Amino acid sequence: MKKFTFRILWLDNNVAIAIDHIIGKNSSPLTSYFFWPRNDAWEQLKNELDSKPWISENEKIELLNKATEIINFWQEEGKKQSIKKAQNQFPEFIFAGSN
Repeated sequence: MKKFTFRILWLDNNVAIAIDHIIGKNSSPLTSYFFWPRNDAWEQLKNELDSKPWISENEKIELLNKATEIINFWQEEGKKQSIKKAQNQFPEFIFAGSN
């Protein structure tokens, strides 16, 4: 059963990543949004996850790997591609955005 999902703001000049904790059929914010490249979103996300001892190391690694995939996709495609393409690439996540 999936325990986490990403909320992603897909913007022209930034991508913002937040993680929600899934509880039953509902989700609850686990982190605030972290912006890339305005800030080092990956490092901020890692620090936030490390502050939650109830999240296993494997779960942290999995979440950080997905965050890396999202950031890399945005860097390669984000400025040229619409939010629709991002949603197709990561259909399991929640998207909002301006393009």
